[in-house]
Amino acid sequence: MTTTANTTRPHTTRANTTATTGGAATVSAAERTGARTDEAAHVITGARERIDALDDRIIGLIQERMAVSAVIQDARISSGGRRVSLTREMEVLGHYRDALGRPGTALAMTMLELCRGRI
Repeated sequence: MTTTANTTRPHTTRANTTATTGGAATVSAAERTGARTDEAAHVITGARERIDALDDRIIGLIQERMAVSAVIQDARISSGGRRVSLTREMEVLGHYRDALGRPGTALAMTMLELCRGRI
């Protein structure tokens, strides 16, 4: 039996871009961020850049997890087992719930869905 792992598009990082058109008004940092002062806008801009970098890392880790999960599923299926181990999935759900509360369970459910291979 042959299995095919989830296919993913290569992850690309977000670029810091500012869209401008000929004759368009320049938008201040405060207006772009919703801040009331330039100092707050600077803090928000820096924090958003950090969040974007974290998101890029998280996406990369999820893609890596998907690949490792595919290896596990292939080994399990080729040995005559089932593609998914419900016991293991319950362990993962509990781990995320314990660490992140109820929303962690929903996050884990989505991640597990992403990691389940396609036959």
